[in-house]
Parts: sequence; C-alpha cells; structure tokens
Amino acid sequence: MIYSQVVMDHFKNPRNVGVIEDADGVGEVGNPLCGDMMTIYLKINDNRIDDIKFQTFGCGSAIAVSSMLTEIAKGKTIDEARKITNKDVADALEGLPKNKLHCSNLGADALQLAIKDYEDRKAGITRPEPARKEEHEHTHDGQCRCPYCDVEISEKASFCDACQHELGDEHH
Repeated sequence: MIYSQVVMDHFKNPRNVGVIEDADGVGEVGNPLCGDMMTIYLKINDNRIDDIKFQTFGCGSAIAVSSMLTEIAKGKTIDEARKITNKDVADALEGLPKNKLHCSNLGADALQLAIKDYEDRKAGITRPEPARKEEHEHTHDGQCRCPYCDVEISEKASFCDACQHELGDEHH
C-alpha cells in the first residue's frame, strides 16, 4: 500500500487536532468495530467556519483525511463547506489506496453532520446525544462492507474472500 507524500504529511503532522468545548456544531461518524471513529467540531462566526477541530481514532488514512478535511473547510462559508465531497478530500490528499477510500467518506460525512447539528441548534432543534452502540452497523448506504478492505460482503459473512480476513462475530 503506497501513500502519497501529502497523506504521510497529514498523518505525521495532523492539523487542527482537538476538541472545541463550546462547539457550534458537532458531527460524529464511524463504527468502533471497524476501527474508525471521527468527530468534527465547528465554531461558526458570521456564517463562516471560524475554527474546526477533529478527534479521530483509526488508521493513518482516517487521520490524514480528518486533517485535510479541516484544512479545506476552515474559513469557508457554511454553503461552501456543504459542497465539500469525499472526492475533494481524496484529491487534495493526492489519492488514497482503494481499500482506504471509505475513510474519505467518513470525513465528508462527519463535516455534513456537524453542519446539520449547527443548523439544528440555530433553529432551536435539540436532539438527544446518540448512545454509542458496540454492534455492527451499516455505514455505507446500507451495504455491509469488510472493515479491512471495504468490499461489499454478505451480512452473515464471517470471512472476507477478497482480503482473506476473519471478520468475527460482528457480522452475524
């Protein structure tokens, strides 16, 4: 697996790591069983992302994606940030290995959830904080995917034929 210099730089020297305690919007995505959890924190001023931080538990690609995403989004208006896609993040990183492209989805998804949270709060809509589940979830358009190589698999699979990994009980 070969990573670009940009990916390696953002992995070794991630930008904007941390928590914004009084965040205006927070978005969390991922699945603890797959190993990648990402939280994005936004501070908004005059409809612009004044500050953005992240906390990511996951592989080097997930950390690089989080770092690059925050660099892309910082200073953007909410409307501009809403248009940031997983492809934008992967392109800015000069590509990701195919089995790590799902990490760029996590970044874009976390940003969109943080924007939605900000807009909900601004509109006076409060939602209970979701309880974390330690069970298998479908995070990719309802499809079950291997947490190691990201290929689509049967929900009942206990072994991935594509990458030859045992999947354990979370897929039963």
